[in-house]
Amino acid sequence: MTSGVLAAVRDLPPESTQQAVGYPSLFLLVALGALVPVVPTGAIVSSAAVVALHQSSVDSPFPLLFVFLVASAAAFLGDVALYWLGQRGVRSRNGSRWLAALRARAAPDRLAHAQERLDTHQVSVLVLSRLVPAGRIPVMLACLLARMPLRRFARGDAAACLAWAATYQLIGILGGSLFPEPWQGVVAAVGLTLLISAVPAVWRRIRGDRGDGGDRPGALRHEDA
Repeated sequence: MTSGVLAAVRDLPPESTQQAVGYPSLFLLVALGALVPVVPTGAIVSSAAVVALHQSSVDSPFPLLFVFLVASAAAFLGDVALYWLGQRGVRSRNGSRWLAALRARAAPDRLAHAQERLDTHQVSVLVLSRLVPAGRIPVMLACLLARMPLRRFARGDAAACLAWAATYQLIGILGGSLFPEPWQGVVAAVGLTLLISAVPAVWRRIRGDRGDGGDRPGALRHEDA
């Protein structure tokens, strides 16, 4: 029986083999990245979109549709699982390592900003949290501390995951359409994704440097006085 399965796999067209391996891998990587926020899930979705773009045609747009559906479903499942684990920590007297990990990854200023906006703009805050780099964890932690029910979080997160998957898929389509070879498009899409992810950190560093620079003249004037 094993030899028959191997023979069937060998007889599959290369494109079908890539899809059979690629979609489960995409699902697992995105779901894992939602649970453990160290996997660059945006770059993974963009890369998958590049490959799907080269596999698609006018008569068969299904590879791109499958990438969108798989990525959004995996992101949603990972978010809901992480939120459920965080809820257990909030309800427990001793907390949990999942809740502690969320606290460690949420900058205090971002958490405070998320808590302020969460009171009046729950769904929009959840959607933006997935589109803004490094914005998902502070908003999720704010939802946990506000004791938002899992069902309400899931409703808002569903829209957020759909918007997130569509955004990074568009980045992949843009990168893939600029180059004839898939690997070239993957490199372009990954580079663009990493650049977008780095912009907020660079901006915060620039603002911090300006703030430090603004303090120095005041200190000098105080010393001169």
